[in-house]
Amino acid sequence: MDIRQITPRYFVAPQIEPGDMESLRAQGITRILCNRPDAEVPPSHQAAAMRNAAEAAGIAFAEQPLTHQTMTPDVIANNRALGVETDDTVLAYCASGTRSTIAWALGQAGEMDSDAIIEAARQGGYDLENMRPMLGQSYT
Repeated sequence: MDIRQITPRYFVAPQIEPGDMESLRAQGITRILCNRPDAEVPPSHQAAAMRNAAEAAGIAFAEQPLTHQTMTPDVIANNRALGVETDDTVLAYCASGTRSTIAWALGQAGEMDSDAIIEAARQGGYDLENMRPMLGQSYT
């Protein structure tokens, strides 16, 4: 697994496996946030299968499928509510972790300084410098 820390309680990753859940729980993950649409993955990795595996391991599961076209303010606000605004330690995943990181960044816009958002993403391995103009004011 390629888990990348964005904040002390928010992590992102490329696609995870149903069999990863016990390891994720052991690493302190208490909520999985699926940002990957079912149409992108085989049935074994669709949200229902991932939810079953997560819940069997004692991990909460939330789903907010994202595409670049669906990252509207309402969707980003919901994604933030399912992830950052919980008391859980969250692992958000998609194909590469990029969409989950972008959604996190847009959800933090206007709440955190844009430099801090960009640096947190950079520490996780994601370059969001091109988003700087969008991160200076609230997106949601």
